[in-house]
Amino acid sequence: MTRYSVEPDAATTSKSRGSHLRVHFKHCREITHHIKGMPVAKALKFMDDVLAFKAVVPFVKYTGGIGRKAQAKQSKSPGNNGRWPVKATAVVKDMLINAIANAETKGLDAETLYISHAQCNRAPPGRRRTYRAHGRIGKYASQPAHIEMILTSKQEGVSKNDDGDGEGATGKKITKKQAAKGRFVKVGE
Repeated sequence: MTRYSVEPDAATTSKSRGSHLRVHFKHCREITHHIKGMPVAKALKFMDDVLAFKAVVPFVKYTGGIGRKAQAKQSKSPGNNGRWPVKATAVVKDMLINAIANAETKGLDAETLYISHAQCNRAPPGRRRTYRAHGRIGKYASQPAHIEMILTSKQEGVSKNDDGDGEGATGKKITKKQAAKGRFVKVGE
């Protein structure tokens, strides 16, 4: 059993994770940051669109040398920075499909699932060497990633009480001082 950075309620969630995945960490971070909080169907459609170059992954944190894209305006990316990281998108999509399958095995409804937690961490770099001028050797490292995601089933909201009873039902705002006076018990009268 592996440790996740968050331990949610097991009855309403499903999990999926991958370790030492040979895809760029920075790409994975931007993808997971963008899809976190999305409903599952919307996230799958987004990743299909990225693979078809119809939608762009907005790059928010790692923006050095990232070109501007017209499609990035749709997601209100700062500076319209974005890319289409195909390999990383395919890996994250496969993990999402795996998490959906885990949810269906648990008996959860796939329609009500949303991505409550998506995280990407750096994995130890894969080290190779490259040969430089004058007989020197330089490093040639890959930057793999650990990815984890948790899907949670949406809960139905609580309906508003309309009978007029209860605290704050009148809609009047009271100050902290007035609330404290209401809690104060008079002694000796």
